[in-house]
Amino acid sequence: MTASSELPAHVAGNREVWDQFAAEYVKHGEESWATDEVTWGIFSVAETDLHLLPADLAGKDAIELGCGTAYVSAWLAKRGAKPVGIDNSPKQLETAKRLQQEHGIEFPLLLGNAEEVPYPDASFDYAISEYGAAIWCDPYKWIPEAARLLRPGGELMFLGNSVQMMVCSPYEPDGVDVELPVSTTLQRPLFGMHRFEWNDNSTEFHISHGKMIRLLHDSGFDVLDLIEIQPAPDATTTYEWMNIDWARQWPCEEVWKARRR
Repeated sequence: MTASSELPAHVAGNREVWDQFAAEYVKHGEESWATDEVTWGIFSVAETDLHLLPADLAGKDAIELGCGTAYVSAWLAKRGAKPVGIDNSPKQLETAKRLQQEHGIEFPLLLGNAEEVPYPDASFDYAISEYGAAIWCDPYKWIPEAARLLRPGGELMFLGNSVQMMVCSPYEPDGVDVELPVSTTLQRPLFGMHRFEWNDNSTEFHISHGKMIRLLHDSGFDVLDLIEIQPAPDATTTYEWMNIDWARQWPCEEVWKARRR
């Protein structure tokens, strides 16, 4: 276990914050472990509508980068994959380990930073992140790391907040930790977008589509798809900063798929 004092500042800050958040995600983790119905994102859009996972995962070595309660890894295991989960939060992993025991699904769970994964080159066939590394790790570090971990022909899929949503996200008032509703007007510049530092001491990372395409290419990936998620008209979410009217007009979440050359 790496002491927080030895971690990069954004990793240490995110560990502290996510240990505080962890209790809020226990129920969702329990529900997701208990079902075979795969859903994605804050509006729980069905896998049967999005088709994000490979058709055949049987026997594939997979890694979930920023696994949280590891329900995605559990879904992969139920489809025959051999997953490994890595997460930055000890508290999230406590929930993941308890749910492994309750459901009788065992796979390695690592406490660590998805920007530096303690596995050899070319260890995996598939890498995935639903939020996790997708927004909480620096893409200029974790995407090359994902490329290192994947075998030639291996696939990467990651889901996070859309570029449109991030440039419409208001700045928080100084000294106030509050999640403001996403605006229908631009609030932030697209050029130079990278680090988003919030008042709760957490740090997210988001870059433009152009920069993401170049980063994936330079890291050894071919881009397969960019999916902009539109939820169903009757979908709901517990996240108060987003509402269905906004998400039906503009994507609040996007999915990237890429293949290792």
